[in-house]
Amino acid sequence: MELYKDQYIVVTGGAGFIGSGVIRALNDRGYSNIIVVDDFKTGEKWKNLVGKRYAEMISKHELFSWLKGKESAIEAFVHLGACSSTVENDASYLFENNYRFSMRLAEYAIDNGHRFVYASSAATYGSGSQGFSDNEDKLDELRPLNMYGYSKHMFDLWLKTQGVLDKVCGLKYFNVFGPNEYHKGRMSSAILHFVKQIESTGKIRLFKSSEPEKYSDGGQMRDFIYVKDAARITADLLKREVFGIYNLGTGEPNTWLDLGKAVFEGMQRPEEIEFAAMPDDLVGKYQNYTAADMDKLKNAFGEDLRFTPFNEAVIEYVSDYLILNKYW
Repeated sequence: MELYKDQYIVVTGGAGFIGSGVIRALNDRGYSNIIVVDDFKTGEKWKNLVGKRYAEMISKHELFSWLKGKESAIEAFVHLGACSSTVENDASYLFENNYRFSMRLAEYAIDNGHRFVYASSAATYGSGSQGFSDNEDKLDELRPLNMYGYSKHMFDLWLKTQGVLDKVCGLKYFNVFGPNEYHKGRMSSAILHFVKQIESTGKIRLFKSSEPEKYSDGGQMRDFIYVKDAARITADLLKREVFGIYNLGTGEPNTWLDLGKAVFEGMQRPEEIEFAAMPDDLVGKYQNYTAADMDKLKNAFGEDLRFTPFNEAVIEYVSDYLILNKYW
């Protein structure tokens, strides 16, 4: 009997950006016994699910009621549901949504022997002054810059304190970009905003450097990872005996200028880039440099760990999805 063929895979945040990508990756492997959990509300997030195969949709507010008595019907959880806004300032909301909800779900999964793969975040690393090592012994040293990052960090720390990191698999996603992020508004990747700017003005605006002694304007660097790679690797972890916390980036950062130039190339437009001051609500909370230490995940995956080349991924996203307003 093949794993997961006769039991449910529960994907929280399943209508979201990475979640819908994971469902697509699971569908590509022949799995449709998926329970999609999300807070659907009145937006257009549901469009991310069109064309995908799943067994049922459940509101996140009804999840724990639905789970009662279904212990033997479930094989695994991919817990991606969270408020992902880095400028959200309602700490109580983030505490309940990102921390306490995750605690309850992890307890259910661990108590019943279910595979539990969950989303942490590179935002837990804060400024990066402590580096980007996913060594769990160094968790206590991390200092997130915003409440979103802290809410994710709290859950990582709780798992460590409970001594159950060897029973779960956490992923610190770095800068994920790609199709199915239309609903994210301000929190969508810069690429989506760049395309809109180019379509309306013919140019893009990048933040001026807040650390000019270290980075030139546009020279700030991020570890960007294509959502198709992030989703594929996340889905792969359901069949691997991999436990603990792992970075999920590429390990190869690119500058914002590199990103902007690739967007212009994808749109087949001439480059025109301006620089603007950083918004007040981002000052002191903005990561000027991220680069995932990927040694742990490379050791776990071996040669199976592969990534779409940066320029190729950006150009594909722009030309095959954003310009055509298509979903993946």
